[in-house]
Amino acid sequence: MRFLKNYTFIALAFLAAGLLIHSCKDVAVNETNLVSKHDYKVVHAWNELFLDIERYAAGYRPGPAPRALAYLGLSAYEACISGMPSFNSLANLYPGLSIPAPDKDVPYHWPTVVNASYAHLMPLFFPEASNDHKLKITALDNFNFDKGVAEVGQDIANRSRDYGRAVAAAVWAYAITDPIGHDHYKDPFQGYDWQANFKKDGDWKPTFPGPGLPMGGIWGGARTFAITQNDKICRLPLPYSDSDTSKLFSQALEVYAQNTPTLSYEDEWIGEFWSDDLVNLTFSPGPRWIAIGNQILVHQNSSLETAVYMSTKVGMALNDAAVGCWYSKYYYNVERPQTYINRVMDPTWKPALYNPLTGEEGVTPSFPAYPSGHSTMGAAGAEALASIFGYAYGMTDLCHQDRTEFEGKPRTFGSLFEMAQENAWSRVPLGVHFRMDCEEGVRYGTVIGRKVNDLPWKK
Repeated sequence: MRFLKNYTFIALAFLAAGLLIHSCKDVAVNETNLVSKHDYKVVHAWNELFLDIERYAAGYRPGPAPRALAYLGLSAYEACISGMPSFNSLANLYPGLSIPAPDKDVPYHWPTVVNASYAHLMPLFFPEASNDHKLKITALDNFNFDKGVAEVGQDIANRSRDYGRAVAAAVWAYAITDPIGHDHYKDPFQGYDWQANFKKDGDWKPTFPGPGLPMGGIWGGARTFAITQNDKICRLPLPYSDSDTSKLFSQALEVYAQNTPTLSYEDEWIGEFWSDDLVNLTFSPGPRWIAIGNQILVHQNSSLETAVYMSTKVGMALNDAAVGCWYSKYYYNVERPQTYINRVMDPTWKPALYNPLTGEEGVTPSFPAYPSGHSTMGAAGAEALASIFGYAYGMTDLCHQDRTEFEGKPRTFGSLFEMAQENAWSRVPLGVHFRMDCEEGVRYGTVIGRKVNDLPWKK
């Protein structure tokens, strides 16, 4: 009996050991199949290609480009969520968005999943991209897929590609149900009659050189991810007055004085460094903050999880900032400094914005002034980035390093908010915004960025 008891004890001990070994093996497998175990490079590469394509994409400014970034990021995020155990899916926040579930019993190669998601959506968001850019999309897709095959084999790579594509298809099906946002790039001047809304001095009217039409007049109705209809309106602007004792006159005089007779080198540098106004010259002001985020990914040697999280959160913040800002712009319908100064102060005055590609001088963007889109999107993007990388994160921005058409020499900042503030101020010496446009843009964009931060990202 004593022998039997000892035998039973030994058998139970071996059984327990076996269970422990099996359990440890399962944990080890799960821990190696995490998004965080991979590096940032696949997201970084697709973001860089996006910036290259969007630079030449007419009609994508101001709103369609940030919108595309939001959906591209959301698709990658939802496709990876089962490998990001500390994060929540956001799909239930958006009625009509149905994300296919992954097979929990098989492994996925997350860089291949992310690659497939971007490769599926990028041509859909840029159907009119040049043949050269379409070839770059195909080449990047093939490069990343072949890399995945080399790392994990054909079967896992194929499964991962199929799943990334399936999620991307579901996100696209949701994206096209936005009647304002979908295909807006085809006619960015649609749906708004500026003459019917011009009632008095102080109301917006087109400036020249320019298209003579209002851009993004209905963009305020596009879909958002974190803000509600009630959040789409910023604070009141200063009341209109042409009195030389009024606050508005004082702000117009401040704009006028910046480049009369000429801009200082520092102000010219700041204005050109942050401009991003002109198609074919640079990417647009919203995506600038993805370019900044991409630099941080490299500086921090970030994980794929961080890269996906950053791109999604910044994309959503930029999208919502553009929608809220353009809703407010056309709600308040405030004229540009050029119109005010030419009428009240100096009929010959021109802004400092210059297009080196066409030779056009005195350019003003073709939509109302208040609040500033640069300032709103910049503050929202900075807030989203700071929530991930830290509110004291400082960096040197290399976005336009080595450009010769304008002053793109890198500038160094002590924090992301400092970057947002300088980005906002840059619009005053450039002559395209009053101070009130920029200050309210920073405040309002920060509020929107925090709304995005408050989404239930983390468990």
